[in-house]
Amino acid sequence: MKVVILCGGHGTRIRDVADDIPKPMIPVGGYPILWHIMKYYASFGHHEFVLCLGYKSHVIKNFFLNYEMNTNDVTIALDGKKPVVFHNKHKELDWKVTMAETGLNALTGARVKKIQKYVAGEDHFMLTYGDGVGNIDIKKLVDFHLSHGKVLTVSGVRPPGRFGELMSDGKGKVTEFNEKTQAAAGLISGGFFVCRKDIFKYLDDKEDLVFELGPMQNLVRKGQMMVYEHKGFWQPMDTSRDYLLLNSLFNEGKAPWAIWK
Repeated sequence: MKVVILCGGHGTRIRDVADDIPKPMIPVGGYPILWHIMKYYASFGHHEFVLCLGYKSHVIKNFFLNYEMNTNDVTIALDGKKPVVFHNKHKELDWKVTMAETGLNALTGARVKKIQKYVAGEDHFMLTYGDGVGNIDIKKLVDFHLSHGKVLTVSGVRPPGRFGELMSDGKGKVTEFNEKTQAAAGLISGGFFVCRKDIFKYLDDKEDLVFELGPMQNLVRKGQMMVYEHKGFWQPMDTSRDYLLLNSLFNEGKAPWAIWK
């Protein structure tokens, strides 16, 4: 199943950490958080990625175009007589990464719509954000999605802050979704979605379309969104404090998402 990752935002809330690279490229333990997300999915056997690019897309493209150089030790003979030698070969030889320009200012719903052609022929695909990690069991998430037959499955989490509240009927069916509420209690959307191809009926490519507003709320009204409750670790990187936390966990060998280590 292909994995679509939203990588186009400006990341204005974390500019104090890095204002010269897109948010998904901010490093955790020396590698971009985007790389960590991809490594996590790959650990469950999902190696095909579609990256929805926007702000400073060239930085992400350059990282993957020069992946050998960016991830390995290298020896270069300056006399020009010998080729460049890469040491400690990377383990991502089976990855296929499509980098799609989805617009500088497009919002999340529009970005997903614009990559429709790259998941054509797929009955289902996964979707997530390029700035959050967790230890969600991807196999169980996919199995749950395939079992209920609805259009969208969202992973529901309970982080410290409020980002978008999910209410369910106890059987997994989402009954209400409110983006970035500060008042009510309940699960919040942690991303890590699984989508049926019918999701595109709820989307258009108008740049101001927010996936978490109109489309998701329409799915709820039609009874087409389910929640997979995740009780484990989940952490977005929205602030410098989040950045320090994620780096500390990874560098100390305590990162719950780094299951490939």
